[in-house]
Amino acid sequence: MEETLIRYKNVEIHQQEHCVLENVNLQLGRGEFIYLIGKVGTGKSSLLKTIYAELDIASGEAEVLNFNLKKLKRKHIPQLRRKLGVIFQDFQLLTDRTVYDNLMFVLKATGWKNKKLMQERIESVLLEVGMQNKGYKMPNELSGGEQQRIVIARAILNSPEIVLADEPTGNLDVETGRSIAGLLHSICLSGSSVIMSTHNLQLLKEFPGKVYRCEGHRISDVTDEFTEKGKLIDNILTQ
Repeated sequence: MEETLIRYKNVEIHQQEHCVLENVNLQLGRGEFIYLIGKVGTGKSSLLKTIYAELDIASGEAEVLNFNLKKLKRKHIPQLRRKLGVIFQDFQLLTDRTVYDNLMFVLKATGWKNKKLMQERIESVLLEVGMQNKGYKMPNELSGGEQQRIVIARAILNSPEIVLADEPTGNLDVETGRSIAGLLHSICLSGSSVIMSTHNLQLLKEFPGKVYRCEGHRISDVTDEFTEKGKLIDNILTQ
């Protein structure tokens, strides 16, 4: 039986006093790739923030990697986050240090001690994202697509069980965005489950996954709309 890593049942999510999403029912199994689609402001980022405990859930049942989010104490949030990789649209790289030092900072912050193993891990993730010769670069010396690859490398340093990607292709050109989506799919095939929010519905044709739409304070499984080899994609793109 497939292992469930995320289970949300009748969850309600608020931003301040405003209800963003209600009656959220969502499951993520090991090895799954899930897309979150929907217009700006429909709750995609808020949903992702609840998964890494940046935003509390207002009501319902929510479990992530065996952590009960309703009962999760602040002191235990770092334990949850060490099992997650988060990819932000705006990169959030440390601009005053090299790519290598950005990654080293994360390893030190998450408890790594052995310098040789740390160096090996950094070399491994840079190779995985196709940036093996960029460790000495400063972030501002990289293109947007290269920076996003470094952000992905940072997210997978600790071999997370789940990778959360919030509009990772949003600031990139079409071809670069496509390569980033392909990289995330390869990471999924390597063992990490992935949830990715996106506005680029063309990616769903080339890199299939389960699809949820956020709309009208609700989230619904619309995977069937994308299953006929993209036949319905033109209709969806015009909505």
